[in-house]
Amino acid sequence: MFPCRVNGMAVGGGAPVRLMGVINCSPESFFSGSFTRPADVRSRAEAMTDAGADIIDLGARSTAPGSPAISVAEETERITRALSELDGSGITVSVDTRYPEVLDACLSHDLHAVNDIGGFSTPGYAAMAAGAGLPAILMAACMEPGDALGVEMTVRALQEIVTRCEDAGVKEYVLDPGIGLWTPARTVEMDWELCRNFSRFREFDRPLLAAISRKTFLRATPEQGPEARLPATLGMTALLLRQGADMVRAHDVAETAEVIRVVSRMNEHGV
Repeated sequence: MFPCRVNGMAVGGGAPVRLMGVINCSPESFFSGSFTRPADVRSRAEAMTDAGADIIDLGARSTAPGSPAISVAEETERITRALSELDGSGITVSVDTRYPEVLDACLSHDLHAVNDIGGFSTPGYAAMAAGAGLPAILMAACMEPGDALGVEMTVRALQEIVTRCEDAGVKEYVLDPGIGLWTPARTVEMDWELCRNFSRFREFDRPLLAAISRKTFLRATPEQGPEARLPATLGMTALLLRQGADMVRAHDVAETAEVIRVVSRMNEHGV
């Protein structure tokens, strides 16, 4: 496997499983517990790192189905305010955005990786990341986030991302199969299939991200909201770790760190 290095930290290639803590600067977020006001970003990020997070992923735009749209200018203002709170902290930070204009504004802050749910499908994004020397976390996308339907289409989308990285000269990256109801065409059964076949995506010899925290497909009943999905999230996290996830994106850092610890201990002896 080709490992990815983020701020000197190896991801994949035999390195310990890495934990990405989620901080949302968007009050529209599908999980209200993840929303953090700018004044609280640093204390929350420090608490997450103390609890086991290796990297903090900052986002300022909700991508959940039905979320209200915001302008690129508003996303930029939100995320740069949050980044300002972390400048000089020494915390490893990624930004969750698919817009080159937003990334451009972030480059004047302490930034160590980009998390692009568009999988470098937006013109100019890959070149900007490459020019800045930033590693990338890239979600399966053909033309739009979440437009890969099912396992085979996800494989093709990830192959396209590999090609985009080669064309742009990006050598350090993590692949995200894109579990979630990103578009109206996506179904919860598709998410279950992606999870059942998660190990299939190891064929690209790149680190894999498991990003399933509190997502809709995990609900026990149609009425169950994200606030009640932590147990299911932790159970699925353990299963995806056994299928080869190298990094886990999580709202609940302390609990997820314990899952990683237990699974990693079991894996030491090939169980």
